[in-house]
Amino acid sequence: MPSPSLTTLARHALSRGTTPAAAYALLARRTREPLPSARAVCLALSIPLAEVTRRLNDCYHALLANPRPSSEADTGELLEALGVFDVPVTLDPTGRAIVAHFLTAVDAMGGIRSGHQHGLTRWFTTGNLATAYLSLAAAHPTPRTGDPAVYWTALVTAGELLTTTPNPDTRIGYALAHCRTQAATHAVRT
Repeated sequence: MPSPSLTTLARHALSRGTTPAAAYALLARRTREPLPSARAVCLALSIPLAEVTRRLNDCYHALLANPRPSSEADTGELLEALGVFDVPVTLDPTGRAIVAHFLTAVDAMGGIRSGHQHGLTRWFTTGNLATAYLSLAAAHPTPRTGDPAVYWTALVTAGELLTTTPNPDTRIGYALAHCRTQAATHAVRT
């Protein structure tokens, strides 16, 4: 009887509640083949092959080419943190409009930390727009290079759109009120 494919094993592990990072570690320990193990987890998550290939090429030399012994769990966590296992969603027109306003706000920030930019990219990919909004509402434009009026206005518009989505996160209302206050404050100054 032939053994099940790595993707089948990954799918089984994921169906039992195993995280993608832990499923990767399980397969990589079993096979001693990090790249096929990571690919199998991605495919089990239904990430398109072309996207899987791009993501794994981006991190292959740093994480998968020469793995340290007994580092499977750490590598799985890093792959997850990098977004390798993020399942992309297709945004509806409202979602795309919200992201467009987020991008306007990011441009008006006048500079963004790389970690924040990475988080936003992951949230856009996975459709977690509420978390992206909350992170931007808690940030501020840089004093010398940012444009606060544009920043807060873009976030007000994005927040208003978010409140029209099914089952909006209750925190959006509070963040939207904050953004409206900031927009009003900065509109008076301009």
